[in-house]
Amino acid sequence: MSDTMHHKILCFGSLNIDHVYSVDHFVAKGETLSSQKLETFTGGKGLNQSVALARAGAETYHAGAIGPDGSFLLDTMKEAGVHTDYVTVIPDAHTGHAIIQRDKEGDNCILLYGGTNQLITKEQADSVLNHFSAGDYLVLQNEINQLPYIVEKAHALGMTIVLNPSPMNEKVLQLPLDEIDIFLLNEVEAGQILGSHTAEGRELAAALRDRFPNATVVLTLGGEGSICICSDGTFFQPAYKTHVADTTAAGDTYTGYFLAGLLHGSSVPDSMKAASAAASIACSRKGAAPSIPVEAEVTAFLNAQDS
Repeated sequence: MSDTMHHKILCFGSLNIDHVYSVDHFVAKGETLSSQKLETFTGGKGLNQSVALARAGAETYHAGAIGPDGSFLLDTMKEAGVHTDYVTVIPDAHTGHAIIQRDKEGDNCILLYGGTNQLITKEQADSVLNHFSAGDYLVLQNEINQLPYIVEKAHALGMTIVLNPSPMNEKVLQLPLDEIDIFLLNEVEAGQILGSHTAEGRELAAALRDRFPNATVVLTLGGEGSICICSDGTFFQPAYKTHVADTTAAGDTYTGYFLAGLLHGSSVPDSMKAASAAASIACSRKGAAPSIPVEAEVTAFLNAQDS
């Protein structure tokens, strides 16, 4: 059957307005600090991952909620090729936003305000998920409410459920984690799920896979690269060296490209390779969604590495 080959991917996730303040150093307790610059970007892990998925060539749908102040976020997603029909606009509410300090090294620290990301209803979840079926992918992060309900419903439909448990908090531990098919996470998040603060790298990935033996575990190790443990085996992908301008959305870029690779039928190692290259390109550019490369750039980057 031809339709078994063609699966859609739904990112049910956050939409944020990012206010980025350039600072000499992160503001300390009791300190008042002038910032050198303010820039406003589209953001939210959900939006970033949808943009990465679409730029990587996947048929991508985004579900979530914004206030009237967030309409430009939809424009960004549409430009990237994301279908935005499942985004609800809530008339009297504020879109989720982030206040981001970026220091002179390019590191950041982030204060989030949930806004409309925390106003998802079960009715919205039902009406969105009714458009998807077994074999379609669902990508989730931890920046919206109703996650347990969304996971249960998607699991009942037979969707492949992907969780990026970020930002990590106790709500993640209340999810039916046994129903997650793919975990995409960093060492801190993996350690918190396992309650382990000593294990790292390969050991941590293996422990997570032991806990969830039916899941594919993808652990990103920052500059060290990434590791995947799945039914096909264990794979390691080194990071591509780059000049780091801004690490924002690097993880989201990795997520989008890795999943798009799987959707296109690429092997796990090939999907990791493309994801790693895409994340490297994103790190070399400022901003979140604007830094995410398109597929042709990633192909060119990989060809240059091989030559």
